[in-house]
Amino acid sequence: MAIDRTPVMKRARSLGIEAAFTGSTKKSSKKPPMMRKKVSEYGLQMKEKQKAKFCYGVLEKQFRKYYDRASKMREGITGENLLMLLEMRLDNVVYRLGLARTRREARQLVSHKLITVNGKKVNIPSFHTKPGDNIAVSESRKDSVRFKDIVAATEGRRVEAWLSSDVKNLQGNIISLPSREQIDTPVNETFIVELYSK
Repeated sequence: MAIDRTPVMKRARSLGIEAAFTGSTKKSSKKPPMMRKKVSEYGLQMKEKQKAKFCYGVLEKQFRKYYDRASKMREGITGENLLMLLEMRLDNVVYRLGLARTRREARQLVSHKLITVNGKKVNIPSFHTKPGDNIAVSESRKDSVRFKDIVAATEGRRVEAWLSSDVKNLQGNIISLPSREQIDTPVNETFIVELYSK
């Protein structure tokens, strides 16, 4: 299985985005690299794609599958559908609900079978959730020190309107599909669509 081991702060700086969008609380004293020459249209498109892949922790092959799926959806705009599909990944939902400090941690929790969907353990981070699903920490792990630390660290984090979070009971529900206005990922999805449409 391919894994991106690039340090979070280094990657965030190179893309010109805040590491906070991945859930990281680290701050860098270094400034992002200065652009010395004009970036081509292709360069801009590539950068937006790299931003999306970095924020959601998705590699190229899987990202392309999400794009193909989004382009075949009958309703909505392809770019917005792409971000919606990425938001509905189980690891992202776990992060958004405040059950993990970062998306990387959320992916680890899911992989270790510590998360349930509608009462059943799921160990696939890319599992596609849907409105009405209940996402919770496994009953056997709810009293663990790790989750107490997570709750303390994520206290006060804003939960998007398309989700309902019950952090005290370490669970939450998906109310609806997220709209573009409810997705704060700093990506211009139009550039991604243009890149793949060539």
